[in-house]
Amino acid sequence: MANDAAVYLHVDGFDGFDKSIDFDKKQIRRAMTLTGRLMQKGAQKRVNSSARSQPGQYPGRRKGILRKSIKFKVSRSGFLVRIAPQKITGMERFYPAFLNYGVKRKKSGSLRVQPRGNYMVDELADRNSEIQNILASAFGKALVIR
Repeated sequence: MANDAAVYLHVDGFDGFDKSIDFDKKQIRRAMTLTGRLMQKGAQKRVNSSARSQPGQYPGRRKGILRKSIKFKVSRSGFLVRIAPQKITGMERFYPAFLNYGVKRKKSGSLRVQPRGNYMVDELADRNSEIQNILASAFGKALVIR
């Protein structure tokens, strides 16, 4: 969405090793999948209100297509997870972008649809410490010293 946010994790304390350090990717992929699922469920809850949304609020639910479109995918290497709305069946256009930026009228330039709240960024901000703890724990368990 508009304000891309990310969690950055830096692991200190491995400078003095003279052996090869590697990670068990299964542990890392499992943690990335867990964090992706947490974010997906939380973001879906934020857009699950059946009330009509007002400018600045999270989008409301009429058919549930936006809620169903929020998906996560772990990268092939397993060290990255992406959580975002995807264009799915039932969406004529990718309207999460319209909800995020708003829609302008053609002639006057004023906004016809005011931007709604960014549910993805807010969910990440609320779960930031929980996600960092999950990933730090997983990296600690996955550490293999040879």
